[in-house]
Amino acid sequence: MALLLAAYICQTVILHRPKFDYKLRWFERLTLHAADLLASGKPVVLTGDYNVMPTEIDVYKPERWVNDALFRPETRAAFKKLVDQGWTDAIRKLYPTETIYTFWDYFRDAYGRNAGLRIDHFLLSPQLESRLKAAGVDRNVRGWEKSSDHGPVWIELADE
Repeated sequence: MALLLAAYICQTVILHRPKFDYKLRWFERLTLHAADLLASGKPVVLTGDYNVMPTEIDVYKPERWVNDALFRPETRAAFKKLVDQGWTDAIRKLYPTETIYTFWDYFRDAYGRNAGLRIDHFLLSPQLESRLKAAGVDRNVRGWEKSSDHGPVWIELADE
C-alpha cells in the first residue's frame, strides 16, 4: 500500500510540474515588466490575484499548505523578488502583523471559520507609497449569496 501511495504522489507531482513551472516563468516575466514600470518613474499600481501567500500570516494553518503551489518556497521567493524591486505591499504597509485574508474556499465552511488566504495584492510604486491612506478587504461581501470566493480588496490614495 505504501508503495502505491508513493507512486501516486510522484505521478501527481510530475503531472502538475508544467503548470508550476509556467507559474514561475510568469513571475519572471512580471518581474521584468515591473522593473521597466519602476524605471519609468510614473506612479504605478500592480494589482490582482497573484495566487501566492507571501508569509505564514497570509494563510490559515500554513502547515497544511507547504506543498501547494500558492505557498511553495519558490513561489514565495518569486513574489519577494518582485516586491524587493521597490514595490510596497499596501495591506502589509498598513497592517504589518494582522491576519487579513482575501479568499475563502467554498468547502468546509472556510468563510464561516475565517480559514482563508491572502492571495490578492496591491503593489505600489515608490511614487505612491506616501499617498497610501487606507487599504482593506470588504470581507462581508464574500458572505453574500452566490458571491465570489474572493472578497473585494481596495486601497485609498491621497491626492497629489
